[in-house]
Amino acid sequence: MSDIVLKADGLIREYTSGGVFGGKKVNRALKGISLQLERGRTLAVVGESGCGKSTLARILTMIDAQTDGTLQICGQNVDLRQHKPDAALRRKVQIVFQNPYSSLNPRQKILNALTEQLYLNSDDTAAQRRDKALAMLDRVGLGPEVANRYPHMLSGGMRQRVVIARALMVRPEIVVLDEPVSALDLSVQAQVLNLLRDLQDEMGLSYVFISHDLSVVRYLADRLIVMNAGEIVEEGQAADIFAAPQHPYTRKLFAATPSASVEAIRTRLTMRHSAGQNA
Repeated sequence: MSDIVLKADGLIREYTSGGVFGGKKVNRALKGISLQLERGRTLAVVGESGCGKSTLARILTMIDAQTDGTLQICGQNVDLRQHKPDAALRRKVQIVFQNPYSSLNPRQKILNALTEQLYLNSDDTAAQRRDKALAMLDRVGLGPEVANRYPHMLSGGMRQRVVIARALMVRPEIVVLDEPVSALDLSVQAQVLNLLRDLQDEMGLSYVFISHDLSVVRYLADRLIVMNAGEIVEEGQAADIFAAPQHPYTRKLFAATPSASVEAIRTRLTMRHSAGQNA
């Protein structure tokens, strides 16, 4: 039997707006989302902006509470309306956001951004925290010289590697990747995707990969969920959906994507460079 590390059943998220005189309006951002994530696998969630992907990410990472439905993380029930998860459970799930620059404190050196995670979540000494941070920087392809730099001194790809390193400092079991490469150049996208796959193999990580871009999802996804207006319209093995999408909305997404393979990212990049040289 597969080892399920994350399970959601009928997740609903409602937002209430309006004043006393205008009456209250309820917007249902999630309309009964159910999903499962197996250990060491990648579940991709795709859909256009506004479909509820980021709302789902905030619930899965215990930032926001669901209005209704159940959520289990590593076998433990999670409902922020009733109780706050303990520190040990929070360490099991980490998130990597789309914009690495806004995710980092501009006044904090990279080393401190990483060691802070251990300061808050471990009994390690300062020397141990430093050693672990440097080792993690090396694991994501960054040299020790990066440790004493500030975020503005790094490229976008380097900053995203730092954010990934920070998320992994507490050795999580699940990483939610919310549009993790959409702000990066095409060549850097391919590098970061390769890094994420290597880290998953090495550390046994389970990913929830949230994106609107099918061209990057296909490279990592084992299973695929397609969302539209807060609902799941299609789900299944990623290879099966890419081979023969069944829902009209899924086919619409495919038609709007230049190519659904990471190799095509490199091809488009090469073509772009060639066009620039010939101009």
